[in-house]
Amino acid sequence: MNVYDFDKTIYSGDSTADFYLFSLKRHKKIITLAPSLLGAVMKYYVLKKGTKTDFKQVMYRFLRYCDIDRDVADFWEINQSKIKKYYLKQKRDDDVIISASPEFLLEPIIKKLNIGTLMASRVDKHTGIYNGINCHGKEKVRRFYEVFPDGKIEEFYSDSYSDSPLAEIADKAFMVDGENVTTWIFK
Repeated sequence: MNVYDFDKTIYSGDSTADFYLFSLKRHKKIITLAPSLLGAVMKYYVLKKGTKTDFKQVMYRFLRYCDIDRDVADFWEINQSKIKKYYLKQKRDDDVIISASPEFLLEPIIKKLNIGTLMASRVDKHTGIYNGINCHGKEKVRRFYEVFPDGKIEEFYSDSYSDSPLAEIADKAFMVDGENVTTWIFK
């Protein structure tokens, strides 16, 4: 099987950030959460306190203003075209997507693309509260083996060295930059 990160790997951009901006345009009340989001950015990125999960739970508070199922469906109607061409040419039915983005956001596009398996952050689509931890770094490996205890990754694709734990267990690993795919350079 081949395993892919999602954002900036098979999707051109960051789907969570794109969905946030999409939602902000549609639901103006989200702007009232700007002070708490700015505080969370300062705490996590500037002061280096708390976890990425803590930061994201503050960010995801915007979901309470969304008509979530309709908004996610409408988002993918507009953004499906951001799935990268290189991926569509080599896609296989047994592909696995492992992403830090929320499951509820990626599920519709994964189904539409007929991709075999999705592992992503488990986030309540109404409250933004995580059920578990952010699916990032070593957590992606843990989640992979949770679903595929004897799993073997033939090829792994990502845009980020934060995914080195998955690259290390793959037969072959590739770095994605736009539509360019190159062999992973282990550091």
